[in-house]
Parts: sequence; structure tokens; C-alpha cells
Amino acid sequence: MSGAEKIVVIGAGAFGTALAAVISLEGRHPVTLIGRDPSLMSDLRDDRVHDAALPGVPLPDALEFSAEPDAIGEASLVLFAMPSQAQADAARHYGPYLADGAVVVTCAKGIDRSSGRLLTELLEAELPHHPVAVLSGPGFAADIARGLPTAMAIAAGDEALAERLANALSSRTFRLYASNDRIGVQLGGALKNVLAIACGIIEGAGLGESARAALISRGLAEMSRLVEAMGGNADTVRGLSGLGDLVLTGTSHQSRNLRFGIALGQSGGSWGEGTQAGGPLVEGAFAASVAARLGKKFSVELPVTNAVADIIDGKLDIMTAMEQLMTRPITTE
Repeated sequence: MSGAEKIVVIGAGAFGTALAAVISLEGRHPVTLIGRDPSLMSDLRDDRVHDAALPGVPLPDALEFSAEPDAIGEASLVLFAMPSQAQADAARHYGPYLADGAVVVTCAKGIDRSSGRLLTELLEAELPHHPVAVLSGPGFAADIARGLPTAMAIAAGDEALAERLANALSSRTFRLYASNDRIGVQLGGALKNVLAIACGIIEGAGLGESARAALISRGLAEMSRLVEAMGGNADTVRGLSGLGDLVLTGTSHQSRNLRFGIALGQSGGSWGEGTQAGGPLVEGAFAASVAARLGKKFSVELPVTNAVADIIDGKLDIMTAMEQLMTRPITTE
């Protein structure tokens, strides 16, 4: 297998399993999926299906499974596919097992809540001797795992590394586009979750599709302002990791962020911080308050993001939020 990369995906949830499956499908590179539950990993190895995360989707015969952290010892590419708020702990747990020169790719779409740092910054602090890249864009785990056509962005500080990663991780149905704008790709992935919650609020409150279209376009504008203020390229969010992902998660009911927003809209916004619509905490619920803080730090107006943060925190009801947004001073687009 000349020129093959040894690839490890850490995180046996739906997205991590889907990534490992699609990367291993063509057999160009050996791929191992690592999870912390030995019983689950043994079942996946024997049954070749992850009923809890990807029901009915067969996993490739070439895909290997392990619950042992030392299984990453020879990997040249290590994908961190756990939720954003678990990435720092994962870096501390698995960091000692990384091979010299191994590249770490964060595959979560969020911002670290405690520090307000982007995940690449967080992982670079925890793993200072390893290059850190980010994978983000419009792709539901079930679609990826089933081999349905999907395109995403992968960004590294070094353009040559981004191209290497795009070539190594792409397949016939999973196409990655290389970027050197880690800031734009990460903020696009994190803020689109917040805006997807806003889209859900509009749907749940019965405010109409015209309101959703307006929110998507104005949300994209505020996303680009923050990206630029933080040193990224505003054009990045008009690509896969911003606009592409926002269209997907802001309109499809497969999106947990959209469904959470719908529940908020139906309830009138009477939810306290951390309250969930019958499921695990969605990434956008974490990202909203963090992004609002970043907006203040960098003196960027984020009216939609701020409204979502205040609704989730129970500081603002939905109709008051809509009135405030609609009565903002008239400006040019």
C-alpha cells in the first residue's frame, strides 16, 4: 500500500463512525476506529453495524476497531471526532500515545466553552508538537456512512498539509476541499449551529419561510464579520463550512440544532440554560453564549447570535427577540 497513511478516528459516535467507514471503504489506507467502551468496540468488530448511532448501515470489512489508546501509536493522521467540549480531555488522554509528527484533525463544530478558544488553538496548547487541522462542512453522519455524495472543507495552517489531508481522506463519495483558513472554517462550523437553532425557533414559532431566508442571509453576514475581526477570511464562510453547512442544518430536520430550535419556538422560548428537547446538549447551545462573548471582545455586532444566546439563557422571549431584530436601525446591505 505505497504512500498509504495510517489513519485513526477517535470517537465512536455517529459522526466518528461515519468518517471511519467512508475513509476505509476504498481500502487505500488502513483505518482504525477507537472508542472508550471495550464492549461496544468488540460488538462493532463482530457485527459490522453500529445500531445505536447508524442503524442499518453496514461497516466496511477493512475497518478496524479498538478500545486501546495505544492503537494510535503508529498513526500518521488522527481524527478527533468527539464533541467540542470533550476535545481537551481527549487530547490529554490520547496525547501521550501519539506518534512523532502525527497530524491531529479536529472534526467537531464548536468553540471551547470555558476558554472561548477555537478548537485548533485548544489542541495546539494541549499537543504542542503536533500540527492541528480542522474538518468541517455540510455532512450528516448517516449520509456520509451510506456513501451519499458529500463535500466538506479541511483547513490547516500550511496549505501543503491541507492538500495532503484532502487527498488522504477523500473518496469517490466524500470530497474534501483544502483551505489554509482555519479560523474561517471553524467559525463557520460553530456559528452555523447557532443560526440553525435560530432557524428552528422561526419554524417552531410559525414565523414563516421568508423569515428563515432573511435570517440565513443576515446570519451569514454577521458570521463573516466575526471571522474577519478574528483574523480569518470573510469569503470562507460563503463556502462549504459556512453557507453550505448553514443551508443544510438550518433547513433539514436531521439537524439536532434545528430540532432544538423548533422545540424552543414551540415553547415560546421558556427554557433555562442547559435544558434540552429530549436529547443530548446540541453544539449550538454551547456555541451561542461563547460566540456572543467573542462578539463583545472583538467589537462585532452579532444580533442574531446574541438573541439566540439570550433565549437559551432564559433572558429573552422569542417575540421580544423578533421585535428587537426587526426594529434595528435601517442600514445598507
